[in-house]
Amino acid sequence: MPIDVQQRVTLSQAISIGARMVRLTWVLLFTLVSSAHPREALAQPATYPSRPIRLIVPYAPGGVADLMSRIIAQRLGPFYNQQIVVDNRPGSGGHVGADLAVKAPPDGYTIVFATIAHNCAYAMYSRLPYDPAKDLQPVILLAEIQGVLVVHPSLPTRTFKEFLALARARPGELNYGSAGAGSATHMAAELFKVVAKVNLTHVPYKGSGPAMTDLIGGHIQLMFENVPTAVPFIRNGKIRALGVTSRQPVPSLPGVPPIAGSGVPDYEAVPYYTISASSKVAPEIVRKLNADLDTVLKLPELAPRWTELGITVLGGPPEAAVKRNAVETETWTKVIKAAGIRAD
Repeated sequence: MPIDVQQRVTLSQAISIGARMVRLTWVLLFTLVSSAHPREALAQPATYPSRPIRLIVPYAPGGVADLMSRIIAQRLGPFYNQQIVVDNRPGSGGHVGADLAVKAPPDGYTIVFATIAHNCAYAMYSRLPYDPAKDLQPVILLAEIQGVLVVHPSLPTRTFKEFLALARARPGELNYGSAGAGSATHMAAELFKVVAKVNLTHVPYKGSGPAMTDLIGGHIQLMFENVPTAVPFIRNGKIRALGVTSRQPVPSLPGVPPIAGSGVPDYEAVPYYTISASSKVAPEIVRKLNADLDTVLKLPELAPRWTELGITVLGGPPEAAVKRNAVETETWTKVIKAAGIRAD
């Protein structure tokens, strides 16, 4: 049956009205979804990362921070199908590198390997170019690592008790190296000085690597070094291990006793590490990084490597790192005040 002009107009109007109603329905639905999840819509974490990520190591190559960062980068890069660029930026006890991370665009493409210097031992500084407590946020609690007291073979001590007697007999004459002011290797030695009542002279470096080079060369007498980087030199006889900083023996150092069981019962220093980022990085990006780093840390094929290095993987949500930082800050602030440490 033919449709007259009036019917065609009516039909056209109906179709037009229907189309407008469909468009309006989609607009309303999009508005509701966007308003319910404003951060997610803005951050778009599903597209992250779309380019290489810079992982700043705030120490020179050769230390445990550099070693762990490269292991993580090698695994996380293929996981993201993006390169993870390890960028060594030593200086000021690790604070030069952390400051770069804080001042980078807060888009999640610059992160930093953070140590005790950034997480909890910054009270020794009266001024820094950034505020570690406010400007950095932990992404993940990475791991704990045991430390070991090592000496140059020329030092006439073959046991920890002999070393303790020598240090007390020669106050201020023995020089110890560290990765820098506020580093784990520095704070382990300062805690030892307080609880063992000895006087050692601090020689800071821009990382454990350069400090270890000088220890092997005999330019300094001792270090409280992290086990992973000390073991190779202990095994080839270039340095001598006298005691571990944890309360339990370390499997990779058989026969080396805990310092706590060798005459200094109140001593324990177990360094821990985080990956951190600017506090301005969106929570969605932090959560994604956290989940993916946690997956990489706990890859079954990496387990033997962590055990070999004496590294205890921790992981967990960002809140676990926040809690650990709070507890450790209270502890190390007391040590800093008791030892009168100033790093400015």
